[in-house]
Amino acid sequence: MSKTVYGFPTDSMSEMEMLEIIAHKRQRDIDWKRGRAFCLIYYPGEAREKAIKAVFDQFYADNALNPTATPSLAAIEAETVSMCADLFHGDEEVCGNLTTGGTESILLAVKTARDWSRKHRPEIKNPNIVIPTSVHPAFMKAFHYFDVDFTVAKIGADYKADVQEIEKAIDKNTIMLVASAPAYPHGMMDPISEIAALAKKHNLLCHVDACIGGFLLPFVKELGYDIPPFDFSVDGVTSISADLHKYGYSPKGASVILYKNHELRRFQFSLYTKWNGGIYGSPTMTGTRPGGNIAAAWASIKSIGRSGYLEMAKATMDATKQIIEGIKSIPELQIIGKPDMSIVAFSSSEVDVFLLADELNKKGWHFERQQLPPSLHFTVNYIHKDIAEEFLKDLNECVQLAKGKKLTQLGNKIQTSIVKGLSNILPSGTIAKLQKNATPDLDNENKAAMYGMMGALSGTSDLDEIVLDFLDDIYTAKP
Repeated sequence: MSKTVYGFPTDSMSEMEMLEIIAHKRQRDIDWKRGRAFCLIYYPGEAREKAIKAVFDQFYADNALNPTATPSLAAIEAETVSMCADLFHGDEEVCGNLTTGGTESILLAVKTARDWSRKHRPEIKNPNIVIPTSVHPAFMKAFHYFDVDFTVAKIGADYKADVQEIEKAIDKNTIMLVASAPAYPHGMMDPISEIAALAKKHNLLCHVDACIGGFLLPFVKELGYDIPPFDFSVDGVTSISADLHKYGYSPKGASVILYKNHELRRFQFSLYTKWNGGIYGSPTMTGTRPGGNIAAAWASIKSIGRSGYLEMAKATMDATKQIIEGIKSIPELQIIGKPDMSIVAFSSSEVDVFLLADELNKKGWHFERQQLPPSLHFTVNYIHKDIAEEFLKDLNECVQLAKGKKLTQLGNKIQTSIVKGLSNILPSGTIAKLQKNATPDLDNENKAAMYGMMGALSGTSDLDEIVLDFLDDIYTAKP
């Protein structure tokens, strides 16, 4: 058997040596501290970071697996959940747990709904959950893991969930409806009051995915923005997920899953009392639960407080308004819908947005590329409070550069149309193999053709194979 690329080290390495290696590896990472990343990173600033990290360090090695061993962490988690319940207009019955992130919170919400239905709707053998097309793919992961069927309801022309489509999708096996606050792709709030009323009418659970908006929307509303109700103040809402490591500005990974009452949360827990190692009870998906993340979530809320979150929300929304107005002033670009908070997506009928993305990448800006329709996605947060003017200047320049690449754009369109045609006649997996050889490295800034091809193959097994090949390759060690 041949050796692996990296052998297990024989001797220890010094701190200085490790930091030198890490510094080299990080050269290609996004420069988020200068606000160049409109995705993945939420940063409260150095002063707030220092206080949060100080509490994190107190629990660096602690494991919240056994609450009797670390009663401090159990108390900190319960207090944090209570503070979150208060923020979302919950009463003393609202309860929940901290998780490692939005995906785990969503997984637990689906697992809880499935197990709730086994007790309260035993006639249902194949439970079904109705979701809008804009819902986060973490739900698909949950459905796959827990063997739950789902029905996708089309969204409206305003990019919000269509209540009539949702009602049409409800059948005898439906156990839960899902709404987003807001939906990630375009930043629009679903009509949560109407969806929750529909759930109550049909004796269904109703989950609100506020993973991205939960810790910004209450403060934006307090600042005077027109934010429709989305939390436990809405009759019919039975659970909410919200990420502390997004606009709560806690370190990764921390999220909260909240339930209307204790009876519902009991379906979340895992329990096994016949093990010869003792009684095993676990509140969330993971066994080991990093104490530092739980403590840091508590510290974020405590150290920032309502006044701090209001200040950060104002700075965030001021930057968002400036960016939206700047985009509107560029005739080649169109904002998608009417964003409710600080998520902005735009498309173009005149410029290939994936070419535009390449040009922006060259200037050091990082964000998400989207499909259906092709668009660029920007999540604005506190770290962007001082960069709007610089970004808009670069955006204007890049639009003109992308417009000048008509020949390249035509080539991309020809390539993607050929690929779309070939996918119908080539043997299964051929497109994926071709793309694996042609795909640029992660740090290559010329990705328009790749994203164009992926758009052309959207929804096909060939695109699935391409993504599987990509994941397999990127997580394989290389010299």
